Amino acid sequence: MNDTMKSLTHSLLLLASPRTAWAMIAARETTSVRVLLQHTMPLALIPAVCWYFGVTQQGWQVGDQIMRLTPESALPMCVMFYFACVSGVLFMAYMVRWMSTTYATEVTFAQATTLISYTATPFFAAGLIGLFPLLWLDITVGIVVACFSIYLLFTGISPVMRLDAQHSFLYSSAVLALTLILFVALLTATVLVWDFGPHPEYTY
Repeated sequence: MNDTMKSLTHSLLLLASPRTAWAMIAARETTSVRVLLQHTMPLALIPAVCWYFGVTQQGWQVGDQIMRLTPESALPMCVMFYFACVSGVLFMAYMVRWMSTTYATEVTFAQATTLISYTATPFFAAGLIGLFPLLWLDITVGIVVACFSIYLLFTGISPVMRLDAQHSFLYSSAVLALTLILFVALLTATVLVWDFGPHPEYTY
């Protein structure tokens, strides 16, 4: 429990003072399993749960109508979204570790998981807006979160991976490019899932 509280405390500090938080995170001895259990999996619940209640209870306005998803259709999509978040962290961590040989550094899977999971903290925290699904709000917050996550990536990779400034910038740029590719792949997968798997059912 103490380790979990430390992880959450570091997450909050990361939003307020990134460089201080990264130094504390990098100094901790941890494993990839601990990062997943104490940080990734608890925080990934925020967007999944909030969006479930937002789209089924609050809904969004289209013209003069309030549209909502039925709980039966929203639940499997939010569950898949949760596992997509956790799987995305694991996949990106694997790729970060795999790319480390290019930059002549030894990166453990625990370090890679730590970097990706904590970099995604703003994304997880921003899941709170799912309680109020407003298009203009979602877009605005999404842009801010994306920019801040990129900043966290570039400031965190040096202390966590123990790289110099030059290698850190190149490494971060490669990770960012890979993240964009993964994002497009997830959008494509979402469309396919809606066609062949669970799909939204609306109520008015």
